[in-house]
Amino acid sequence: MRKRVCRAALIACALAAPIALACQQDPQPAPPVSSSRADAEAAWRRQIEAWRAQREHDLTAPDGWLTLVGLDWLKPGVNSFGSAPDNQIHIDGAPPHTGLLTVSGATLQLLAPAGGFPGGLLLDGKPAREGGLSADPAHPSTLSWHTLTMVILPRGGRYALRIKDSNAATRTGFQGLHWYPPDLRYAVTARWIPYNPPHTLQIPTIVGTTLNLPAPGVAEFTLDGKTLRLEPVLESPRDTSLFFILRDSTSQSTTYQAARFLRTVFPDHGLSRPGTLVLDFNQLYNPPCAYTPYATCPLPPDQNRLPVAIEAGEERYAR
Repeated sequence: MRKRVCRAALIACALAAPIALACQQDPQPAPPVSSSRADAEAAWRRQIEAWRAQREHDLTAPDGWLTLVGLDWLKPGVNSFGSAPDNQIHIDGAPPHTGLLTVSGATLQLLAPAGGFPGGLLLDGKPAREGGLSADPAHPSTLSWHTLTMVILPRGGRYALRIKDSNAATRTGFQGLHWYPPDLRYAVTARWIPYNPPHTLQIPTIVGTTLNLPAPGVAEFTLDGKTLRLEPVLESPRDTSLFFILRDSTSQSTTYQAARFLRTVFPDHGLSRPGTLVLDFNQLYNPPCAYTPYATCPLPPDQNRLPVAIEAGEERYAR
C-alpha cells in the first residue's frame, strides 16, 4: 500500500507542474498535502477534471482551434484575398477585395487593393498599411476584420494563410468533448533514457510536409504487461515540456484516427541524465485536426504507434 500512496502523491505533484498545451496554458493547481492514498487519489482526480475543463475553455476561446475556417497556400507573386469571386483566396465574410499578399522568396508584403484598404481592416491592432509582414511563428503579423483574423504561416518551405472566425459554426455549435473516465492505472512511471547527443526525428504532417525536431531521449514504461517506448520531441529551444505524438489501437474505434498528443514535465534529473518521469495518459488530447480540416498537425513516427489500447484521455470528437 505504501508504494501506491507514494505513486499517487508523485502523480499529484507532477500534474501540478506547468504543462503547455499547443501554445495555450493548462491549469496549474497547487499540489495537495495528503496523508492517505484516498486523499491523494481524490486530489489527482480533481486536477484531471480541472485540466480537462481548462482544455475545453481554451478550445472554445474566440481564437481557439474551433474558429479555424481556412488554410490557403500562397503562390509566389501576388495573391489577392477577399470575398469577391475574382480573388485567388476566397474568404467568406471578408470585404470583397481585402488586400494583396505578395511572396518573393522569404519576403512577404501586404499591398492595398484598388481603392485602398477597406475601413476597419487592422494589421497588428492598427489600421492596415502597406509594407512587410512577419511569418515568424512566435510573432506573426496578424490581419483582422471584425470576427476574422488572418496570419501567414511557414510550412515546409512554403507559406499558407490561416484564417479564423470567432463566429464559426464549429465554435457556436460546439457540443462538448468526450473523455474516458479518469483511471489511475494509466498514470505510469517511465524510465528516462537520454540520447547524448539528441537525435533528430523526421515528423510527418497531415498536409504532407515534414518537421525535423530534436528528440532528447526515450521514455520506457510497462503497460498491461508489455514494455513499451515513446520518443518525445521538443518543438522549440524554449520548451519546458516534452511533446509526445502517439497513436494506440483505440484509434481504430474510440479515439481520433491520426494521433493523440501528451505533454509532460521534464524528467526528474533533466533531459541529459537518466531518470524517471510520469506519463499520465489521462491527459492525452486530440490534435487540432480532430476538429477542423484546416490544421497542419504532426503525425506519430512509426516508433510511437503502440500495439496496445490506451483507454484513457480524450475520445474521438463528434461534430
